[in-house]
Amino acid sequence: MENTDKELFTNRRDFLGKMMLGATALSLPSFGALPLYAATPAAAVTSSGEDPDAWINKIKGKHRLVLDVPRPHEIFPFAWAKIFLLTNEATGVPEKDCGVVVVLRHDAIPYAMKDELWAKYKLGEVFKADDPLTKAPATRNPFWQPKVGDFNVPGIGNVAIGINELQNSGVMFCVCNMALTVYSAVVAQQMGLQAEDVKKEWIAGLLPGIQIVPSGIWAISRAQEKNCGYCFAG
Repeated sequence: MENTDKELFTNRRDFLGKMMLGATALSLPSFGALPLYAATPAAAVTSSGEDPDAWINKIKGKHRLVLDVPRPHEIFPFAWAKIFLLTNEATGVPEKDCGVVVVLRHDAIPYAMKDELWAKYKLGEVFKADDPLTKAPATRNPFWQPKVGDFNVPGIGNVAIGINELQNSGVMFCVCNMALTVYSAVVAQQMGLQAEDVKKEWIAGLLPGIQIVPSGIWAISRAQEKNCGYCFAG
């Protein structure tokens, strides 16, 4: 038993060491060099001034789901929200009795931003997010106001999985303030810009109805406290 405990400790230490080496190999600035200030309520609200806790309290419906989106994953983070609504409707549960929260965190935060930010900061390249139509790094937010026919699923046909379309069905979207802080600083450093200026522009360029939350993990935890089932969508 003693040897097993030592092996577990050694494996864990080796794993953490490899993580740190991996971060160094990627040439990302260390977290200590970035402006990782605490996400206070004043820093974690949208332009509407809504408090994140008040926003969480708006989760409705008897059947509730939180989708954890830490990275781009083709159409799935948005398709699964729609499928949840469609299959509930097929079993006699209308949209009004369903609550869906989509948490955009880590590498998925560009989906909370407008097209002009994708083009200016080359977010498709930075976050390895391809355009579903061109299969090349996206220069626009492909899930904001898509055209009819942009997303077709075999056996089903066109599916309305644009963020604006999902919002019309009551789906709630939020974005991680911690990720906005870190990644805006990384991009600013790479482009020779001021971190605070880039973050300010990113926040100003968020899509309508996107709530900033202190962190994605915070939002997932709060949503589960509101009886949301958890689904990993990344």
